Amino acid sequence: MEFKDYYATLGVAKTATEKEIKQAYRKLARKFHPDVNPGDKTAESRFKAINEAYEVLGDAGKRRKYDELGANWRQYEQAQQQGWPGPFADGAWTVNVGGGEGGVRTMTEEEMRRIFGDQDPFSDFFHAFFGGAPPEPQGRAPRQGRGARSRRGRDVEQDLELTLEEAFHGATRRFAVKQEGHTRSVDVRIPPGVNDGSRVRVTGEGEHGAGGAAAGDLYLRVHLRPHPRFERRGRDLYVHVQVPVTTAVLGGETEVPSIDGKHLRLKVPASTQNGQVLRLKAHGMPAVGRQEDRGDLYATVDVRLPRSLTPEQTRLYEALKRLEEDSTQSSS
Repeated sequence: MEFKDYYATLGVAKTATEKEIKQAYRKLARKFHPDVNPGDKTAESRFKAINEAYEVLGDAGKRRKYDELGANWRQYEQAQQQGWPGPFADGAWTVNVGGGEGGVRTMTEEEMRRIFGDQDPFSDFFHAFFGGAPPEPQGRAPRQGRGARSRRGRDVEQDLELTLEEAFHGATRRFAVKQEGHTRSVDVRIPPGVNDGSRVRVTGEGEHGAGGAAAGDLYLRVHLRPHPRFERRGRDLYVHVQVPVTTAVLGGETEVPSIDGKHLRLKVPASTQNGQVLRLKAHGMPAVGRQEDRGDLYATVDVRLPRSLTPEQTRLYEALKRLEEDSTQSSS
C-alpha cells in the first residue's frame, strides 16, 4: 500500500492553516472537476485524490491522527494485514461542511458515486487508517466486493424558486420525485429565513437504498426571485424611501414598508442628507429555525425635491436663499 501525502496532493505545507487548506482545495476542485474535464481520466483521478486529501486535512481530528501516523504508517499497515482494525478505524465517515455563502466541503461518498458510479471514492490507504474496510492481505481470499455490499440510496437534488415574501414566511411545496419508472409526490415545508443558494434537506425522500440500506435524501436548492423594492444582504434588508426636503432639513417622521406587510414609522433626524442610510432594528429576515431572531431593515433616504412651487413657496425659498448668502458673506 502506498502512503498518501495529502499535503502534497493539495500543494500546501504541513504548517498550513485551515484557511489555506480550504483555499487550496477549492481552487483544485474547480480545476479538476469532471464537469469541467469530461472524459479526462487523469483529471478524474486527481479530483478523487483532492477530495480524499481534504476529507482528512479539512477535519481537525482526522488531520491530527494523520500527522501522528507519520513515519509509523508501515507498522500500522502490518497490523492491518494481521487482522487488527487499526488505531484510527472507527468506521465513521466525517464530511466537512463549511457554513455561509461560498462554503467549502468535501464531497460525500454518495456524491462521488453519482459521478463515478460504483467505484470506491476513497483509496485503500484511507480505508485502512480512517475507517471502512481495510485492504486484503496478500494470499488471502478477497472479501465481498465493496460494490456488492448494502448501499445507501443516492440523494436527489431539485431547484426551488421562492419570492422574498415566501422566504420570510416559509412556504409549502409539492415535488414529483421519479424513480424506477414511478412518480411519487412529496410535500415539503420550507422554513422561514432560507437564503438564495440554501439547500433544504428532506430526509429519506431520495432514491431507495440497496441491500436493505436507508434511502437517500432529497435536497432542494433555493433560488430567490429579485424583489421590486427590497434588496437582501444576509439577514438584512435594504429599501429606498422618499423624504420631503422639509422633513430632511427640519427632521420628522416618514413611513417605511416592511417585508411582512406592515408600515413602520421612521424617525428622520434634522439635516438628513440625500442617500443617508437609517436603520430599523429587527425588521429584516429571520434566522432559519429562530424566527424571533431577525436582521435589520435599512432605509436609504431619497430627498424629494418639489417639482413646482406656488408663489408663496417661491417667496419663502428666495428668503431662505438670501439668508444663506448673508450667512456665507458674514462668515468670510
